[in-house]
Amino acid sequence: MSITVEHDKRRNGILEKALDVFMEEGYEDTTLQKIADKCRITRTTLYLYFKNKKEIFSYSIKLMLLKFENVILKIQNDSSLNAADKITKILLDIIKLLEKNRRLLIVVMDYLLYLSRSDTDPDQRVRRRTIRLRHILSTMLIEGVKKGELSPVNIKLTNDYLYSFIEAAIFRLGVLRWNSVDDLHETIIQAIKYLKR
Repeated sequence: MSITVEHDKRRNGILEKALDVFMEEGYEDTTLQKIADKCRITRTTLYLYFKNKKEIFSYSIKLMLLKFENVILKIQNDSSLNAADKITKILLDIIKLLEKNRRLLIVVMDYLLYLSRSDTDPDQRVRRRTIRLRHILSTMLIEGVKKGELSPVNIKLTNDYLYSFIEAAIFRLGVLRWNSVDDLHETIIQAIKYLKR
């Protein structure tokens, strides 16, 4: 096995364990030493893979978002579903993933609050991380309209409307600390019915 593959494998292992530390401790209380301890390595070894806590957190979130994206792409490429069913399934699956990863969601919100207190624009970071999801939703809306499966709509406004369900779930789970957002499931299903032809 090449050195690069081993390095990447070790790096991903560190990221997985670091995510556990962030979820247990929160962003501000997580230290490089706690991450190193969880990984059973020294801090010096940790520095061979990452330069600081912020970089570890950023890559950990990126790793988690890749898992979300794989679920979304699988649904998008499912030819047995029409556009409305794909959009519905994607939104419901994302909400299920958010419910399942509620603790991580709270850590991400903690981090965004930390950024806003340090005069960094969290909106730019969130948009950068969610641009692919928004693009996929727009693509499905455009395809659905072209195929006649969805009513003609303003794509940007409709995309914002659909994305607001995800934001509502994040707010309810992360800020209000709800255990479940089952009520959003029926709301999403009803909203998508209005998009159908």
